[in-house]
Order: sequence, then C-alpha cells, then structure tokens
Amino acid sequence: MVASINTVSFQGIDVHPVDVQVQISNGLPAFTIVGLPDKAVAESKERVRAALHALGISMPPKRLTINLAPADISKEGSHYDLPIALGVLAAMDVLPKEELRKMTVLGELSLDATIRAVTGILPAAIYAAGNDNALICPSDCGGEAAWAGDHLSIIAATNLLELINHIRGQATLPRPSPKLQEQQGHKPTDLSDIKGQESAKRALELAASGGHNMLMIGPPGSGKSMLASALPGILPPLSAREALEVSMIQSLAGNLPEGGLVKTRPFRDPHHSASLPALIGGGHKVRPGEISLAHNGVLFLDELPEFSRSSLEALRQPLETRQALIARANQHVRYPARFQLIAAMNPCRCGHLGTNEMECTKAPRCGSDYQSKISGPVLDRMDIQIDVPAISIADLSAPKSPETSEVVRARIQAVHTLQNKRFKALNAPEHISLNAHADGALLEKITALEPQAAELLNRAATQAKLSARGYHRMLKLARTIADMQSIAENRTIEVIEKKQIAEALSYRRLILPI
Repeated sequence: MVASINTVSFQGIDVHPVDVQVQISNGLPAFTIVGLPDKAVAESKERVRAALHALGISMPPKRLTINLAPADISKEGSHYDLPIALGVLAAMDVLPKEELRKMTVLGELSLDATIRAVTGILPAAIYAAGNDNALICPSDCGGEAAWAGDHLSIIAATNLLELINHIRGQATLPRPSPKLQEQQGHKPTDLSDIKGQESAKRALELAASGGHNMLMIGPPGSGKSMLASALPGILPPLSAREALEVSMIQSLAGNLPEGGLVKTRPFRDPHHSASLPALIGGGHKVRPGEISLAHNGVLFLDELPEFSRSSLEALRQPLETRQALIARANQHVRYPARFQLIAAMNPCRCGHLGTNEMECTKAPRCGSDYQSKISGPVLDRMDIQIDVPAISIADLSAPKSPETSEVVRARIQAVHTLQNKRFKALNAPEHISLNAHADGALLEKITALEPQAAELLNRAATQAKLSARGYHRMLKLARTIADMQSIAENRTIEVIEKKQIAEALSYRRLILPI
C-alpha cells in the first residue's frame, strides 16, 4: 500500500515540488522517514503519531516508511507534518488517494491534532495555483494563501479532524478571504516634525523620487536618524506586484503572523553589531537577511563605520545586482534585494569634527581615520553624500513646518508616475521603474545632456576622478532632479540642463571635492 502527497521545499524564494510517498508493509513495527530530512522533519513522526492518537486512530502494527522525493534535496521545516499525516491516512484507506494527489499540502501538527501555522504559505500557494493544484494549509494562513488568486481552491483547517471530514465530504470548510496586514513595528516620522535641515530634506526627497542611495554625515543630535525614519512616510505605497514580492519574502521569514499581505514599504534598521549572515542572508537554513527583508523598501544603516568591514563590503554586489546570492557547498540560494540604502555616520569618532569648541585634540586626523573605515567602492555606490550640520537654537525654537509628509509624498508619487511611464514607453524590463534602476543603453536613452551640461559634467568628473559608476550615478541623479523640476513647473524636461548637473555634483562634495 503506497500513497503519495504533494508538498514543497524552499530554496530561497524558489519553490520546488516534493513527493511524500508513504508505504505500509509487513514487518516489525517501525516508523522511518528517509529523503534527507532535517531534525524538525525527523521529529514529525512523533507529532503525527500523537495527532492520530488524539483522534482515536491507531497506527497499524506494520512497517511504515516515508520517502521524501527527490531524495537528494535537503528537507527542512515543520510543514511536512500535515502531508505525512494525510499520506498515512491515505495509505490506511481512511482518505481517498486519488483526490489527495491533486492537492499541495503544508502544515505543522500539534499533539492534540491542531494544525499550526507555518512559513512560506504564499509562495507555496502561488506554486499550487500555477500547477492547477488545490492547497491545504492551516486556517491561520488561509488569508495569506488567498492572495494567490481566486481560481485557487484553498482548504484551510483548524485541526486534523475538520480536514478529514472535509475531504471525505462530511463537512465543508469555507474558502478563506484575503487579508491585509496592518503596519507593525516602524512608524515613520512626519517631515513637519523635523526642524531645520532644509537642505537635507531636499536631498531626502530627491533620494525618494529616484530610488537613490544616500549617506548623511553630521554630528550627534543633528537629526540624521529622524530624517531616515521619515523616508518610508514619503514613499508611495507598494504596487500590487511589489506587495506580492515583499509578502513572499516576509512569509518565508515567518514575519506574517496574521496571514495577511504586506501593504507598507519595509524599513529595516539593523544594529551595527549585526553579523554578515544577518545582513546579507545565510545561516544553517539560509534565511533571508536584512537586505532581502528590506526588498522594495529602505535599509537604514546608522553609525555606518561601526559595522564590520566584511559586512559592508558584502553589500557591494547586492547594491548592483539587486539580489542576494548565497552560495553553499550543497546549494545556491537566491533572494531578491532591491532596496534603497540610507546610511548615517558621524564625521569622526568624537562626532564634532569641524566644531572648534568641541572637536577633540586628534582633529583632523581622527576624521580621516574614522571615515577611511568606509571603502571607496562602498562610497562610490552612494548617489547622495550630504553634510547634516548641527541644528541651531533658532531652528529648534521655530514653529513646525507646514509641509507634511503627505504633501511631499504626493509630489514624489507624481515623479514616480512620470518615470514609470517613461520606462514603459522604452519597453524596459518590469523591475526597472525608477531612475536609479536604469543602466546601460537604457540609461543613455533617458539622460540626454545639453552641451553646457555635458561640458560641466565631463570637467568635474575629470577633476574629481569619478569612476564610470560614479559618472553614471551622477547622470541618474541629474535625471531625477530634472523630473522633480518637470513636476514642479508642470512642463516636460527631456534634455538635462546645466543647473541640474550642478546640483547633482554638489551631492558628492563631501567625499569627492570638486
């Protein structure tokens, strides 16, 4: 007697089918799981045995063998409990084998036969929908699975008894409705609450308009963290495609406790003691790192020089490729990582370089030593590098600015719409929607320069010894400045002008003085 149940394994964001084969044969009573199971999968036999016992179902006194095929792929996670239990029931002729073959099953079992939530339901549901399978999942995950499409048949059960009765036609479980997850954790700062720092606010709006990376350098208490915290509040909401991408990653990471789709842009601000695997991704089970959890959102690195050098250097490739590729001896895992990097740092270790009354006795040597912790290639990937000076007492006592985050977000939304239309007209790939994402021939098409602008950029690039990457990033930044001016003046600026190149160059003055 052999029964087969469909389930999945995860390698990064990629979903691979797994066939759970259950055989009951004569021999000494035994319960064996083969097919490279990890500890959680190997222990599932005890959970399955206890769950069936809770329903009054005894295991047959025979040899029970579970094969997880293909046998050469490592199986990890507790979501194999439910397919194994259904496979055992099908092999015992309690459930119909043929009907179960058309279903993809995930779920963890408690000892009392309750079906507990598991990670990865959304990508598994999308896989099931693409293969014309139904999906069996825990009831807590039903709202998450429902986002895979109305055509997907979903059976979301609270316990094993409900599921058995539904499959046998003795009861009916309603199809779950899709849910949205309310914002959790980070609450953006409103721009009107930040006093002074008008130049920094302009740079922040520019970064948000084009998806550019930004580095802020200033003394302690100048408002760098508040500015970074305000960025998610001025970014437009996620599109349907972006929300689905973000939710898939959050699902794999186990960050969708309510089973809903994420509707807000991620904001991740890891502590500077974060390890390289925590930042990039990895570990024993190759989990997504902070750069992937910030996909389609913001990654804020405060106290940038205090991060380990290896962690910062590991950011170089993901910033270019927009994905995290984690190589192991037995597997290669890919996670998307299209994030906007915002970093902040003090000008020196004491934080008061340039302030004669407060700077330490080691100035200016302490400043150069401290800033040299950030390598040239990392700095070269920061489109905007600005000085954030200390706030004056006059600014602190001034009334709040009337320009709120909502007002700024409307302007940024208009700039995003302009860029999206331009890239669609050029038949750009779907993932390229902002100026910072453009490259190669596409960049040349959107960055036509007037003669005076080209002369200024070439002269400045020669004097400052800009790299090819730095040169192209200046072009992207100037294009965004022109787009912001187009929206503000209600006119189309197709050719980049000299003043836009000048402003773009001014944002490199801290690291590459001209």
